[in-house]
Amino acid sequence: MDVEIIELGRDRLPEVVELCRLSFDLPEDAAEASDVVVTVSERAAADRPVLRLGAVRDGALVGVLVGSLSAADPRLGHVDLVAVAPTERRQGVGGALLTEAESRLGALGAAEVLLAGNPPHYAWPGIDVRYTPAVCAAQRLGYRQDRTAWNMTAELTEGSSALRSTGSAEQRLAGRGVTVRRADSDDLPALAAFARSTFGGTWDGELAGSVGRPDAGVHLAERDGEILGFAAYGSARPSWFGPMGTAPAAEGSGIGGVLLRRCLRDQAAAGIAAAQIGWVGPVPFYSNAAGARIERVFFLYRKAIKGS
Repeated sequence: MDVEIIELGRDRLPEVVELCRLSFDLPEDAAEASDVVVTVSERAAADRPVLRLGAVRDGALVGVLVGSLSAADPRLGHVDLVAVAPTERRQGVGGALLTEAESRLGALGAAEVLLAGNPPHYAWPGIDVRYTPAVCAAQRLGYRQDRTAWNMTAELTEGSSALRSTGSAEQRLAGRGVTVRRADSDDLPALAAFARSTFGGTWDGELAGSVGRPDAGVHLAERDGEILGFAAYGSARPSWFGPMGTAPAAEGSGIGGVLLRRCLRDQAAAGIAAAQIGWVGPVPFYSNAAGARIERVFFLYRKAIKGS
């Protein structure tokens, strides 16, 4: 195969974005190609080692891979993005990129490589099942599927139940001393502490990626200065909603539905016609609160490797 695998500098990121725009088969991914690349390649580099590989033929970029080490466990490497030009598929380009990524991530100390999102900066939970060539490549290269994840879609067009008013619900909450409002940068320390202590994981990082950023935001509920819940959008991509969480003591109060729909209205006002509720847990809640439906399904893969 006459393709050379090289490390890509930041100066070639515009080429990476254009390749992704042409290579992402799903229109919702192609439309956000720039956001995807910036999230996994640029923003992620602030808190973890990031690997940028390109497949080049005669000077032209025909494939790209972005990988990283987990900030929480550096023994885990992640492949965050793989894209191959449509005319170059099924010729070994994706496999060559993955093989090189395994070697380089292993040299950085990874014992396993995951074809799965690396929060807080990720573009997908895993491989969308409709990207069939990627699924085939993963299986051919010895990756084993160990999890399945899914997104739900909330339609944001006029008349959608996702956009119904929260006014009366907010009045009821106010009668119980609960205030619902948009978060600003001054709220971030308390939000991050609440997320870490209540839910663990990396939601504090995703909140930091939502507060104060263009095409992103957070709404919160509080009583007497104590945070009871939050909902965020735009941390990973403008059309994606999440994370959200409600304090266990406040579950069933209606706070979650209010925060969710406030975020979805923001996204609709920005011109987004359908929001992706990413990496969903409570399916019935989102179905009832926003009329959301399960739509995108992802396979998550992993493979043990030997360090170099």
